[in-house]
Amino acid sequence: MQQITEEFIRRIPKTDLHVHLDGSLRLSTLIELARERNVNLPSFTEEGLNDLVFKSHYGDLTEYLSGFQWTVAVLQDPESLERVAYELAIDNAEEGVRYLEVRFAPQLNMHEKLGFEDVMNAVDRGLRRARDSINRDLADGVPAFEYGIIVCAMRFFTPSFSRYYRELFNVHRYSDSIEVTQYASMEAAKAAVRLRQESDVQVVGFDLAGAEHGHPAAVHEAAFGYVHRGFLKKTVHAGEAYGPESIFQAITRLHADRIGHGLHLFNENLLSIEDPEARHRYAQNLANFIADNRTTIEVCLTSNLQTSPDIKTPQQHSLGRMLAQNLSLTFCTDNRLVSHTTVSEEIRLALQHFEISARQLKNIIIYGFKRSFFYRPYPEKRRYVRSVIDYYESLEREYGVKNG
Repeated sequence: MQQITEEFIRRIPKTDLHVHLDGSLRLSTLIELARERNVNLPSFTEEGLNDLVFKSHYGDLTEYLSGFQWTVAVLQDPESLERVAYELAIDNAEEGVRYLEVRFAPQLNMHEKLGFEDVMNAVDRGLRRARDSINRDLADGVPAFEYGIIVCAMRFFTPSFSRYYRELFNVHRYSDSIEVTQYASMEAAKAAVRLRQESDVQVVGFDLAGAEHGHPAAVHEAAFGYVHRGFLKKTVHAGEAYGPESIFQAITRLHADRIGHGLHLFNENLLSIEDPEARHRYAQNLANFIADNRTTIEVCLTSNLQTSPDIKTPQQHSLGRMLAQNLSLTFCTDNRLVSHTTVSEEIRLALQHFEISARQLKNIIIYGFKRSFFYRPYPEKRRYVRSVIDYYESLEREYGVKNG
């Protein structure tokens, strides 16, 4: 891969289809917002926060997610939400990302003074303002910057997660935790579909996030059925901390168009099937099914390496097997702050540790655009993807990159 230079990676048009708003703040912004909103951070220096919270490595996914208590705490008003969304889009554009799908769970930001529409409008304003600014001075041939917003439901939550969830438990005090979780998911689903239909907020998809192990996707089947009937696209966190059966549920019960992470797609040891041959057959059948249906996997290398202590080297990541089986995949950051990464860094990491040809890289990059949940009608999406391909190929010629 000697012909793929750092500058080429930075300049090629890229996507990030899996990036959490509340995991991707600028560290300086987090500190500033916390001071203004009287949020008591573990440290008020960037060095201190990186040492105590946003580490280079984590013990497990639970420790990785612990930092969200601080980021969510400062995102409880429209001004902070708009600012963080704006800065995230600007930061992405500066490294050549041309299409961004930002995801978050609005129910973590909602309370008696801030409703679903308020939260979503604030984030959309920030992204829209950034898009207009970025596209105002585009160089000749550079594809326009575009974005979409993915609404997340949570696999599980407790009253401590947010004021909204606390009130939900209070109202439904005679329901068990699974029932309350289902209520919340359905509310998020109905709100997302209605907002998509009745406003110009660029809601493009629905997701299921949060701790995977012990919280099966099937619990949320009704909510995902609702968004499916409402013509919203679906992506599901699956195979991040559990095995192939979790991915199977996401596809068959939740109608997933894309899979977030998919790290343990091939991990037969995580299957509940006892017979070794049957386990192997199940994993292979699932991989073939995903390949045949072009179900795109949102690969988050750095995040997976940080939250999976059993993966000792990058080469042990399942990306190699995904490439060998020609799966549709795209490189994503997951959380730019929590993982200290960028899309360009994810691409560099993949090229450094896996055999990826120039042609494969181009296909992966274009998959990101093709399998995006683009907000506008399909003919416009086709024209947009064509502009991306034309620009990518112009850069190949400029840098002498051959993918034949």
